Amino acid sequence: MSRRYYFLLMIAFVFVLQNCKPISSNNSYIDEKLPGITPELFAPSFVNTDAIEINTVFNASFTEMFFTRIIDGSFIIHHSDFVNGKWTAPQPIQMYTNQESESVAIDPSITQDGNTMYFLGVSPEDRLKKGKPDIYRSQKIEGKWQIASKVGYPVSTEKYVESYPVVVADGSIYFTSNRPGGLGKGDIYRAQYLGEGKFDTPVNIGSEVNSEEGQRGTYVSPDESYLITGNTYTDEKGFAISFKENNKWQAPVHFDIGEPLKKDWIYFCPYMSPDDKYFFFSKRYSNPPKSGWKGVTKGEVYWVDVSTVFKDQRK
Repeated sequence: MSRRYYFLLMIAFVFVLQNCKPISSNNSYIDEKLPGITPELFAPSFVNTDAIEINTVFNASFTEMFFTRIIDGSFIIHHSDFVNGKWTAPQPIQMYTNQESESVAIDPSITQDGNTMYFLGVSPEDRLKKGKPDIYRSQKIEGKWQIASKVGYPVSTEKYVESYPVVVADGSIYFTSNRPGGLGKGDIYRAQYLGEGKFDTPVNIGSEVNSEEGQRGTYVSPDESYLITGNTYTDEKGFAISFKENNKWQAPVHFDIGEPLKKDWIYFCPYMSPDDKYFFFSKRYSNPPKSGWKGVTKGEVYWVDVSTVFKDQRK
């Protein structure tokens, strides 16, 4: 049996099992029509607007939704609550004391109890000094998200970039960093949670996933059985999936998201809904195409039915 065929069978098996999980009664997805074989824009006018939106995620109980919107040069996390059977209008969350200067708060990841958020952050002070991104944390106290603070060393560092945090079931986090000792431009690390807001020394997750090309945004399932990351392993763009076997990550396999990838668009921020039914991703366009975030003119969030996407891979 070829390695690729083996992975595709594993994909199908895992997602069939996951689709048997009970679904929260609050799983309304903003009352959106559920997607099928082709990715669709998620929640037009509610999440996706004429502004630039990125990375929609939910808490585990489907009672709060988060995404980032760029407003006047700042990347601002917004949220909506499920209250009395309805989703509230999205509101920005104040993550820094200084609201006047430009700042970055993006890529939120929520603990299983819904009370702690990790995100990629650049404070107004660090942005003025052209500081590098770090991992920040905000606590939800009495229903309100508090001003965030930087997760300390050995997760965040002064000299290197830390980005794309993903918190898993036991409170540990995965993130990307270009710190020394990596295999490429940016590697994925895992930091074991020690309790009381502290983490053990981050560990590189290995050469099966990390490569010389450098890794981008990554989603890791709460039970750490699989991860989805930007595809840097084959000529195709888009995303790739890796499973963990015997406590070791396997080589990621590219998968089709259900539509041709648009030229000059960047695909990023992979995310699986808490019920494991829908794959969310973001894509952005910059003008000119290689101008990055400085030239970004469009950012959108899409979703697609997971069982349909992976079923198409079983050939």
